[in-house]
Amino acid sequence: MDKFGMHSQTEQLFARHVGTGNADTTRHTWMTNQHRDTLSHIVADNSLATYIAIAEGESVERIRLNMLQRMRSPCGPKPKASKVEAEDE
Repeated sequence: MDKFGMHSQTEQLFARHVGTGNADTTRHTWMTNQHRDTLSHIVADNSLATYIAIAEGESVERIRLNMLQRMRSPCGPKPKASKVEAEDE
């Protein structure tokens, strides 16, 4: 496979799966996607939610509610763009 064919395949992968990012993806955006993927997995997987509920001494539904609330902003607010990043855009 040539260099251009590989580039085309990676572009298709990035377009198909939002969480994979691209060259312009910031660290904060990538971390937010990773945290949201993890939290959504915990909400969807009953045995994992039960495990966490037992460990924290909470009900399974309370754990799911907490995870859903954390999905809104899992890494905190987006950091302000630095002066160098603002000049690039």
